[in-house]
Amino acid sequence: MTNNLRVIQHAWHFRFGLSLVFTVVKLSVVDACFTP
Repeated sequence: MTNNLRVIQHAWHFRFGLSLVFTVVKLSVVDACFTP
């Protein structure tokens, strides 16, 4: 039970980190596109 919860928690952290990185990359790309 605890091990399964840990796997779910780890997957959630991984997904959260991945979306955070994706957001930062997307923002920097948009910033680069709109900056002359």
